[in-house]
Amino acid sequence: MMINKTQRSQLDSRYRAMLVNSLSGFKSANLLGTCNLDGHTNLAIISSVFHLGADPALVGFIMRPHTVQRDSLENILATGVYTLNHVNADIWQQSHQTSARYDANQSEFDEVGLTAHYLNECNAPFVKQSRIKYSVELQSSQELVNGTQLVIGEIIDIHVNEELIKPDGYIDIEAAQTVAISGLDGYHTTKQLGRLCYAKPNIDPQLLDDSHNDQA
Repeated sequence: MMINKTQRSQLDSRYRAMLVNSLSGFKSANLLGTCNLDGHTNLAIISSVFHLGADPALVGFIMRPHTVQRDSLENILATGVYTLNHVNADIWQQSHQTSARYDANQSEFDEVGLTAHYLNECNAPFVKQSRIKYSVELQSSQELVNGTQLVIGEIIDIHVNEELIKPDGYIDIEAAQTVAISGLDGYHTTKQLGRLCYAKPNIDPQLLDDSHNDQA
């Protein structure tokens, strides 16, 4: 089956959105924690977080067009700080519910039953039930060609159970029960196939023993 551009343009808009959103594969599931200058909290699930660099530690995400009120984006632009919190198998349904269109004076934390807490003097709220989370300081925000907003920030403080970190720095997100998203509303747990040694020309891929960290 092939669906070309002309055919896609004739599809029902919701069907087309679901179809195209499925093409990028599994995506990370994160809860974006923010607050406004008055301390009112906001929580939103996002599936567009991506790694930009390790030193400095930069991450980015895409926000939908800023043509209507976007509490999360407005809070980030006003305060310059936010948190990213992994969604896990215990909170995936509450996390999905944060995508509902609550009024600006309602906190998604309260509405969906998740707990806001504050760590290490970060003004933005973390999700207490998340097992891997970090605070982020805004570096830049720019509008892209389709009206979406690209937000880039620097990771400040990381909060994770030490037992999840392997000797080489690898974080076992599967052990933390971090979930993935497909399409707009599919949630998945994962099963690791393995870790592979650093790839070199003319050498077949080799499984990496977690107890052996020399990939040179």
